[in-house]
Amino acid sequence: MSFDLSEIARSALTTDIEVPKDGLKIGTIPVTYVPARNTIFLSFALAWAESLGIGDIFIGANAVDYSGYPDCRPEYLQAFEAMANLATKASVEGKSRFNIRAPLLYMTKAEIIKRGIELGIDYSLTWSCYDPLDSNGKIVPCGECDSCRYRKKGFSEAGLL
Repeated sequence: MSFDLSEIARSALTTDIEVPKDGLKIGTIPVTYVPARNTIFLSFALAWAESLGIGDIFIGANAVDYSGYPDCRPEYLQAFEAMANLATKASVEGKSRFNIRAPLLYMTKAEIIKRGIELGIDYSLTWSCYDPLDSNGKIVPCGECDSCRYRKKGFSEAGLL
């Protein structure tokens, strides 16, 4: 299955809107917010979980070190969970209760990075850039967008930079 958010969601991450490199404006939702992204992802996950008879759905949302996206807040995740238990055959028939699990929700980036190291994550194979660059045919992080800044701050606070 293929689904392209750029066909329905206007954002700096899905269209040609410029990704800001000057830091967040506190109290505003940035142009990197993709409309309903987590709702779409969780809806797909809910359909799949119900089909497989699984009650726990995991998402990597974070409400501590993040860009202010409304669908990363605990109240959003609680509301989606309530909706999932009203909108599915399995829950209405009492066969299953859906639980939205967000284990990273209240962790700082430094805590997430430290936990990843404990689990054996090789962070050299990962990046979190919103505006990657083509450097001699290789895609590399820009180092300047909010996502790159949060990541660098997390590694620094974890004592790894």
